[in-house]
Amino acid sequence: MKKRDARKLSSEAQQELRYRAVNMKLSGLTYKEISQHLSVSVSALQNWMELYNEGGLDNLTLRRRGRPKGAHRRLSRRQEQAIQNLITDKTPEQLKLQFALWTRSVIGELIEQRYGIRLPIRTLGEYLKRWGFTPQRPKRKAYEQQPEEIQRWLEKTYPSIEKQAFREKAEILWGDETGVSNQSHFGRGYAPKGQTPVARGLAKRVTTSMISAVSNKGTLRFMVYKGSLKTDTLLKFLKRLIKGSKKKIFLILDNLRVHKAVKVKQWVKEYADQIELFFLPPYSPELNPDEYLNNTVKGQLRNKPPAESRHGLEKSLRKCMRSNQHRPEFIKNLFKQKNVLYAA
Repeated sequence: MKKRDARKLSSEAQQELRYRAVNMKLSGLTYKEISQHLSVSVSALQNWMELYNEGGLDNLTLRRRGRPKGAHRRLSRRQEQAIQNLITDKTPEQLKLQFALWTRSVIGELIEQRYGIRLPIRTLGEYLKRWGFTPQRPKRKAYEQQPEEIQRWLEKTYPSIEKQAFREKAEILWGDETGVSNQSHFGRGYAPKGQTPVARGLAKRVTTSMISAVSNKGTLRFMVYKGSLKTDTLLKFLKRLIKGSKKKIFLILDNLRVHKAVKVKQWVKEYADQIELFFLPPYSPELNPDEYLNNTVKGQLRNKPPAESRHGLEKSLRKCMRSNQHRPEFIKNLFKQKNVLYAA
């Protein structure tokens, strides 16, 4: 009978075969009898029995095949940890590398600069994957942003607004403006490989604008308008807010110039018992929950047929926003974004 090569069996099958062979030998069978029964060579049986005699059944356990983990790596563990710390805590510019983001080639340049080791791009990808690093689209943040102002807003200013709103039984809303177009980039759609889907639309660009306000209770108010935001347009929206509210409104806005126009200040002062305006730190749109509504709405519109006229675009936008008004949980979920959890 042809003997089988135990090395070609799975690890589980090899393990079981070793245990069976040793038990058969301990029961009094000869190597020849076991060899005929299990179709294994006598030399293999003798090796297994030798392992058993040296260390018992535990010594029959299969060891991990292949080269040891980490063998032949060019970087030592200490070097790997140092590189991970650098690309986590520093930007390339801070390390005098004239790049904005950590790409594989830039990380390779850093390693060569620090340790004189040049690694292929593919190898660098394997290192990054092993470290748990993934390619990600960066968040945009203005140079003018002032971290100390943001910290003050989170720790002092907004908690103070909350307390004042509680005392005056006011409703806190976050407001923002955005523009939408019939030529926004479309999302992805499935199609057979090699057959790129086609999204047809007018070559002429059509735009419209919207101002909205949301609360962490699920409230959504909005108004669609033409062109850029003017003082009179903002006042029209503010008048609608106080007309449709049973409570005083605390409206939090960004620092757009029109928000602080003299005419707006005078009107707010006149209706101080119904509305009060507050302003986010400069260049900090990520602190405004309404920003996330704007991004979501644009995504919702991308999944609809492109509008053929401004009237059609406005109609589609209004329909989308009215639908969102009837989804208070959707509005509340906007406040679960990391940067606006403070407002939830």
